[in-house]
Amino acid sequence: MPTFRAPVSVFGAPDGTRLAYRELGAGAPLVCVPGGPMDSDYLGDLGGLSAHRRLILPDLRGTGRSERPEDPSSYRCDRLVDDVEALRIHLGLSAIDLLGHSAGANIVTQYAARHPARVTSLALVTPGTRAVGIEITGETRRELALRRRDEPWFPEAYAALEAITEGVGGDWEAVAPFFHGRWDATARRHHESARPADEQAVALFGAEGAFTPAATRAALGAVKAPVLLLAGELDLNSPPRSVGEFAELFPHAAFVVQPGAGHYPWLDDAERFVAEISAFLDRGDGSAAQRDEAVGR
Repeated sequence: MPTFRAPVSVFGAPDGTRLAYRELGAGAPLVCVPGGPMDSDYLGDLGGLSAHRRLILPDLRGTGRSERPEDPSSYRCDRLVDDVEALRIHLGLSAIDLLGHSAGANIVTQYAARHPARVTSLALVTPGTRAVGIEITGETRRELALRRRDEPWFPEAYAALEAITEGVGGDWEAVAPFFHGRWDATARRHHESARPADEQAVALFGAEGAFTPAATRAALGAVKAPVLLLAGELDLNSPPRSVGEFAELFPHAAFVVQPGAGHYPWLDDAERFVAEISAFLDRGDGSAAQRDEAVGR
């Protein structure tokens, strides 16, 4: 995976924790919240999306260049929403275009539910669904996995998946190929670089109180901004069936399945991914930055 070096900026969270973010590209800003929870390096420049937008790439608290908080309970997903709002204020924007990947989609979905007027557009890429209480069954994952039975790594990976599904195993390394559309050298390098580094942040992200699915689902009805949910055709983490169900919770949502893609669709077909995301953003009524310029902010 190419390395994208950019100056690191910092801002203060409401609890005083110093949080870091990087900017890549030029143009209207797009705040890109990583999954994990982890730092944003694994996103790269999202397959070249920085040629269309100025990507704002925050490191979640306790990860990357961001400080560890004094209060570990602030690692909870619902508490991370406050960090997104602090970043918006720091950027001086009245509203923001948001992209969330994987577990990061749980953060930005709760942000949109809590601050619907602050969202100009919302892109959820291979999103986690815990924030809205959509359960993904073992059978759904098995169906997707079996489509790849002819690949050389399949026997070992499928055995590990079965053990995890049955609750008698936890070899997530063995199932890594299922999260990529192609298990090639690029995917292997990306997998090695995309590991959460803070076990406490991971453990507490979904702690009790982190998700209130019924309330979040109800609040999404007030989100008037355009929404895009993009699933990878082969993604076991966020299966298309579950992402499609997620899309139905929004008043104005488009649902797209990227053919041949796994959990990181910008790796599997960067051109197609960038075309889909940039077209969605361009179809909006105007970016947050443009709107701020119009009112002289």
